Amino acid sequence: MSSEPDLVASTAALPAAQAADLLALVADDAPVSWVRDGEGLVGWGTAASVRTSGPTRFADAAKWWAELVARSRVDDAIGVPGSGLVAFGSFAFADGTPAAPGEAVLQVPAVVVGRRGDQAWVTTIGPESTLGPEGTPPWTPAPAPVAPAPQVSFADDAADAERWQGVVAEAVARIRRGELAKVVLARAVHATSGVPIDVRAPLARLAEAYPMCWTFHVDGLFGATPELLVRREHGRVTSRVLAGTLPATGDSPSLAAALAGSGKDLEEHAYAVRSVADALEPHCVSLDVPEEPFVLHLPNVVHLATDVAGTVRDGVTALQLAEALHPSAAVGGTPRPDAVALIAEIEGLDRGRYAGPVGWVDAHGDGEWGIALRSAELSPDRRSVRLFAGCGIVADSDPATELVESRAKLVPVRDALA
Repeated sequence: MSSEPDLVASTAALPAAQAADLLALVADDAPVSWVRDGEGLVGWGTAASVRTSGPTRFADAAKWWAELVARSRVDDAIGVPGSGLVAFGSFAFADGTPAAPGEAVLQVPAVVVGRRGDQAWVTTIGPESTLGPEGTPPWTPAPAPVAPAPQVSFADDAADAERWQGVVAEAVARIRRGELAKVVLARAVHATSGVPIDVRAPLARLAEAYPMCWTFHVDGLFGATPELLVRREHGRVTSRVLAGTLPATGDSPSLAAALAGSGKDLEEHAYAVRSVADALEPHCVSLDVPEEPFVLHLPNVVHLATDVAGTVRDGVTALQLAEALHPSAAVGGTPRPDAVALIAEIEGLDRGRYAGPVGWVDAHGDGEWGIALRSAELSPDRRSVRLFAGCGIVADSDPATELVESRAKLVPVRDALA
């Protein structure tokens, strides 16, 4: 057996000014991004990748990643989460069926640029080290030209909106009969373009309009999610729960008060927090669950939010934590098995990777995984897009109000594409 590594990840420091705008550096070659408030990771090119599917998609991807890490060498003088060898990934919401299993992808870029505060770095990944004398950077940043935004046509079908309200009404009836406590139902809107869409254009718009969200792209799935499913960093685990939403119209303090006093939204939020805490507990030696949520203000909506934090057990990676948490009540429902079964029965939508985990993991098991919300998926030819939105349904939900909420949640990607 050869002792040569499959891959060598070579990381060197960059002046922070050279990574001031991470998305402006991304080349149009399998681009990936995970950026919030100017910090995060971007990459392009493909040093290695894997696709998995079905009920074992998480476990198969985690096994592939562990084996690749074991066969690779990392030359990393930075030593922070996200430096060295990194894989970006996204996972289907559902297991799917034998004929159409839910798919997942992990991509190791050929180039990764990261920034955290005043610290920036670049990693090149390939069959051999690219570090120059005295660890000089293997790559020099340069602006990457982006194709102009094309004309995009949206099809928000009135008949489909009516059908979806009927699905919501059916779910409410099931909940009132005591079959389950909450279910999250999604709908999709289609958009088309006469020319291929350069995903870097909507990514830049999303990052500018929603700086406190995580702007992401992996293999055609892109968006700006406000919801961090899990972060693992030096043994510390954090998960942000968002459930309970109002459109951001009118006076912000009044909206916050209305949301914080809404029995329906507080109930929905409590279910989501409990599902996250229950999923994390077996993987943590300690866990802190705040008793009350706070109100998170975004340009288009306000959310009830709770940050759950703890200390993770040795050897548990960010990717494994993402599997344990998915699907939380925020995107599935409560009880989880009953909610997921009802989604498959009545929703009438192939979610693909919408509402599944999206993010990154490094060679030490650190990483960040969000929930692919406020998102869309490009077709392989990049000429059509499916935009997604979902709403949490409980006993007091009103179908017409939920439709309005879903349209508010579609605004970020619609505006980024328009």
